[in-house]
Amino acid sequence: MTASRPSKSASRASGALRLDTPVKFLKGIGERRAEQLERLGIRTARDLLWHLPHRYIDASTVTPLVRAEVGQEVACVGRVVAKGVVPTRRGLRIFHAVLRDESGVLECVWPGQAFLDRSIAVGQTLLVSGPVRFYHGRQMAPREFVILADADSDAGADAEPLAGGKVLPVYPATEGLSHKVIRGLVDRHLDALIALSDDVLPEPVRRSLELPALPDALRAVHRPASGAEAELGRRRLAFDELLDLQLMLIRARAVAKRSRSGVAFTVRRDLTTRLRESLPWELTDDQHRAAREITADMTAPDRMHRLLMGDVGTGKTVVALFAMLLAVENDYQAALMAPTELLAEQHAATLEGLLAPLALRPELLLGRQTAGEKQAIRARLATGQARLAVGTHALMQESVSFHRLGLVVIDEQHRFGVEQRAALIGKGAAPDVLLLTATPIPRSLALTLYGDLDVSTLRQRPPGRGTIRTAVRTGAQRERVLEFVRAECGKGRQAYVVLPVIEESERADLRAATTMAQSLAARWPELRVGLIHGRLKADDRDDVMRRFRAGEVHVLVATTVIEVGIDVPNATLMLIEHPERFGLAQLHQLRGRIGRGEEESFCILLPEGPAADRLHAFAATEDGFKIAELDLEERGMGDLIGARQSGGFEVRHARLPADADLLTRARQLAIDLIGGDPALQRPENQRLRERAVARYPRAVELFRGG
Repeated sequence: MTASRPSKSASRASGALRLDTPVKFLKGIGERRAEQLERLGIRTARDLLWHLPHRYIDASTVTPLVRAEVGQEVACVGRVVAKGVVPTRRGLRIFHAVLRDESGVLECVWPGQAFLDRSIAVGQTLLVSGPVRFYHGRQMAPREFVILADADSDAGADAEPLAGGKVLPVYPATEGLSHKVIRGLVDRHLDALIALSDDVLPEPVRRSLELPALPDALRAVHRPASGAEAELGRRRLAFDELLDLQLMLIRARAVAKRSRSGVAFTVRRDLTTRLRESLPWELTDDQHRAAREITADMTAPDRMHRLLMGDVGTGKTVVALFAMLLAVENDYQAALMAPTELLAEQHAATLEGLLAPLALRPELLLGRQTAGEKQAIRARLATGQARLAVGTHALMQESVSFHRLGLVVIDEQHRFGVEQRAALIGKGAAPDVLLLTATPIPRSLALTLYGDLDVSTLRQRPPGRGTIRTAVRTGAQRERVLEFVRAECGKGRQAYVVLPVIEESERADLRAATTMAQSLAARWPELRVGLIHGRLKADDRDDVMRRFRAGEVHVLVATTVIEVGIDVPNATLMLIEHPERFGLAQLHQLRGRIGRGEEESFCILLPEGPAADRLHAFAATEDGFKIAELDLEERGMGDLIGARQSGGFEVRHARLPADADLLTRARQLAIDLIGGDPALQRPENQRLRERAVARYPRAVELFRGG
């Protein structure tokens, strides 16, 4: 079907309805319901149209209740004839509901969800789907349920149609607006709103991708006849948002390259060669390749804007140092900014050791230094006497100036805001920029998040690193695990014990860091136990970490504040309580705190209850990029790019890596479009530009002018 602008007859049929019509003026809504819809971000008719289902219940084969057999996963429809909350001896409260249809009855159970007693009532008609088991009789433990008809209605006359009897969309809801109400509102206005929707994707592109026209895609996601139809509609919407994102990123890169002619450094092979000869180990192939890519950028007339992404322990700092020395060889200064004072101190100590044979010493600028110390450092930076600077946010202060800043290196760059990075970069005329991150992400996600950057990747670890053995243990093995930790610490090693929460009151069913620290201190009087968490003042947290690094603390009980922290080569043990509460990538970052020395290290996962397959998959590999792929499949894009979304990115429909083919096509199309029409000013491209700017308002500056 070829999309076109709405016809005059369609416009007359819809009256004065437009996509920007406030939702309160739509039939069946009004002021009060509009206020409820606003909590879901629905303010206009367009918002209602684009309030898409977040899941579906496939009722293509509804099973009579009496034929729901143990071991099957089925969908059933029945009226609630009894319900209640039953407590167990362990204190767990289980919500029960008995459903009846023409064939018989089936009991449904929701362990730990007693709150459903307030929303499910006797007389309601439910659609439930999930596995059937045998426990004191036949039971279903529904994964999904939808209220099809209220208790005071005639189920036969008032029950919702199952989207043509096959697939039922489930919409994000809010208090006072049930899934059923929202479904009814969308369905009532869907045809009129779709008639107003305009498809801006060029027809040849759409056909080459075998994607439906936009009106067909919207109808497919709201009223799918099958799960496959809903998926095809979603992929069309996913391509649109990926294309808009790539148009913005490719345009941003083009604008940046055009406007950032900077220093064309010259390879002098003085300090860089001396550094390579003085290193006590050989660089990995990845490090050689990344150094070559960075050198090529720095010797080009355009300013470098590159991300160096490396797994834990792959040697990003050494690669960054080669770039910094290239700047110094050319009579420029280089600055490295880290998010915490401890990390800045660690970088300074690492660089100082590596630079000693070269008779160079980095300046370290921190907020906690005395006024006199900071004034002296600032003076050396302003005169050019200091060639290399390492610091925290203190480097961005107005009182800090550089004589000739040529390279800015920002570690853990995602921990800094755009404005913070710009403040340091702005202290030079046109410095090259190298961003570092120890968070591996899949290539597909990197293209989505960092399509405006050039990316270098480090996967290989330099020699001399100890191996890490990861094991999953059960609650029954807790005593043996704790005894192993105590014995290793008794031999002079150090250990981390990581928990997801600080205090018991936060989650009654989780062990808490404060309680664990007290328990271990009483259990192991011969060992010194420390505690750090996010509520401690930064100075107190740093003090505990410094004592741990110095070996004065044997066991450090912590929350995830140690996720990206300092190197303690003597720390060879990590016990993670409730690992099921962490994402896989987060577990990998935590595990990266050990294995920093030459000794073998041990990471022990102690889940509550049976260990999920995901934890065994994590234990089987140390490849951060493989773990990132698993994490992406498990959590989806929305969760993983939350931080970047706050900067204006919104990816609601795309699912990576499943949609990697769409991303590749969207990126290539964006490159072709921007290459031939940089500001998308040609008539055939203007509507694409308008849509991209509407989706990402901050992109308007990118497309302003040719």
